[in-house]
Amino acid sequence: MNDDSPTPPRRLPLRWLAAVLVVLAAAAAGWFFWRGWQAEQRQDEQARATAARQLADLQKTVEDLRRDQRATARGVQDAASTNRVLRDEMLGLGQRSALLEENLARLADNSREGTQAVRREEAELLLVQARQRLVYAADLDGARRLYALAAGVMEDLDGPRYLNLRQALMQERNALDALGPGVRARSAEQLTQWAAALDTLPEQPQAAAADKQPWWQQMLSPLVQIRPADPQVLAARSERIAAHDALQIELSLARAALERGDAGAWQQALQRMDAWLLRLWPDTPQRQQQRQLLDELGKADLQIAAPELGSTLQQLRGMREAKEAP
Repeated sequence: MNDDSPTPPRRLPLRWLAAVLVVLAAAAAGWFFWRGWQAEQRQDEQARATAARQLADLQKTVEDLRRDQRATARGVQDAASTNRVLRDEMLGLGQRSALLEENLARLADNSREGTQAVRREEAELLLVQARQRLVYAADLDGARRLYALAAGVMEDLDGPRYLNLRQALMQERNALDALGPGVRARSAEQLTQWAAALDTLPEQPQAAAADKQPWWQQMLSPLVQIRPADPQVLAARSERIAAHDALQIELSLARAALERGDAGAWQQALQRMDAWLLRLWPDTPQRQQQRQLLDELGKADLQIAAPELGSTLQQLRGMREAKEAP
């Protein structure tokens, strides 16, 4: 047999090469794994360091926030305390303002009421004076002026309760205007005219007509003037002068009674004047007219007949008494 048969190839180096390659691969893999693990460890350490730094920063931030929160809380508490103090002060100021307003309103009311009271007193005084002028002197013109002044004063009185007073005062003024000059003024004027007419009265009776006289009076008329004699008429000059003086005295007494409004004295003076009229002048139509005028003067009512007069004064006094009553 032939020994030239082929020998099998030598595989040992391949195995060793394969084993080396495997070892090298394992070493490379281990090295890469270690490098990766080292990198991961470094990354973990960096991450932990970063996390620690972040945690420290976060804790510092939290501490800063807590410190700021505590400062803010203290500021809020201080602000709340300040607000409470300011609120209390505002409440105190509001109360003081309310008290001041109330006091001012009370003072204004008192001042206004005082002014109203002074106006009422002034109006009452004017009305009292007007009433006195009417009752004691029958001075209607003076009373009208006083009523006008009282109306001006009452115009300043405001309020519904014074409306009736102004209306009553208007009625009084209208009634006063309707009286005109007044009874006493008219009577005084008529008495003056009566006294002036005395000078025109004939001292002797009028002679009868010539055709109505008897024949013997017609024959004696050129020589003797015959007049009928009145036993009541005074003939002596001294007696007539004294009678004239007495008549003038009675005329003065009548004027004084007229000024006083004394109806009894007025009528008595007129009656005495009528008696002296009969003693001084004979019976003539002029004397009859004078006596008739005296009779009309004696019938005149010297008092002012106006029921409206004095009503405003009564209402004003009643208002004051009602206010002063407890």
